[in-house]
Amino acid sequence: MAVESRDIAFDLKTIERDRIIAKAQRYLPEEPLTVTGEQCERSGGGPHDYYSEGDYWWPNPEDPKGPYIRRDGETNPDLFYAHRYAMVRLSEIVGTFASAYFLTADASYAARGIAHLRAWFADPETRMNTNLLYGQAIKGLHSGRSIGIIDTLHLTEVALGAKLLSGSRAMDADTDSGIRNWFRSYLDWIQTHPYGQTERVHPNNHGVCWSMQAAAFAHLLGDEDVLKWVRNQFRSVYLDEMMDDRGAFPAELARTKPYGYSLFVIDAMAGVAQIASTPDDDLWEFGLEDGRGMLKGVEFIAPYIADKYAWPFGEDILYWDDWPVRHPSLLLGALRFGRSDWLASWSNLEPDPMPFEVQRNLPLRHPLIWS
Repeated sequence: MAVESRDIAFDLKTIERDRIIAKAQRYLPEEPLTVTGEQCERSGGGPHDYYSEGDYWWPNPEDPKGPYIRRDGETNPDLFYAHRYAMVRLSEIVGTFASAYFLTADASYAARGIAHLRAWFADPETRMNTNLLYGQAIKGLHSGRSIGIIDTLHLTEVALGAKLLSGSRAMDADTDSGIRNWFRSYLDWIQTHPYGQTERVHPNNHGVCWSMQAAAFAHLLGDEDVLKWVRNQFRSVYLDEMMDDRGAFPAELARTKPYGYSLFVIDAMAGVAQIASTPDDDLWEFGLEDGRGMLKGVEFIAPYIADKYAWPFGEDILYWDDWPVRHPSLLLGALRFGRSDWLASWSNLEPDPMPFEVQRNLPLRHPLIWS
């Protein structure tokens, strides 16, 4: 799972060092904030249950007190976001501290990252329950939905960071065991609960995102059965059924934010390929007989990352001006396929976007821990 370069002179450590160390210094005084820190009166769960609400659901102007109605692509700013903010914050902090520890071997960075991991996954007073029964609820319709599992996509880098930090002297046995037990329980839940079983075969970015997080959890736990399932799904469904002969994903092009969703799905595909591949089963190198594969997918999107105004499928209805950023698919594709032009494009983009809408659709932001 190494971040490898093919015939390109490239030093990721040097490129990332100043950014990562500056962020790590800024985050040192930050205290853990878990789902127990704030609750929503609309949640059907308890203080340890994660809760969120469907992004594109709004009050019905014809029935203001009735069930919400859907407005695709239009995020409702008045929903409950506290747990989402906390989880994205966790991903950002753990990803940063794990990267800083990787660069410096400074145990103080590891200790701070581990403090956040302990609070979320090992401390009985503050840890999150190992389910997503109340994710992406809709007022008046659903107390939770299968597609809510996409929210824990931001635990991908948390799991990768936890694996890296487990080798630090700052990691104690009880915390390490607690973290692994939590991810074991949650990985089992997303495989066995009807929500998880529905989400993992969802025929668009949701299915890919299930596989990316499941692969990261399985990588932490050494669960080869899950990783094998993900690799098979990547080949037989994500490429064979979801990608077209251009390298595009028609289900994402049909959305009201086709550019953002196209970026999102190819980044998730890159994450799956990066985490789940083995030397003998390399998803980056795999291609169908008609040429569809990761190379085709990145070749489709890369010109529009370099020049989004050439995008021929219409502007997104929201957040058009906030894309693109440093997309993992562009970096990993550049290194795996020897494309210095893609690498130059990636290097000129924003590594730490501020809008939350962009952050929540960019779960991979710390490339030093992707190996």
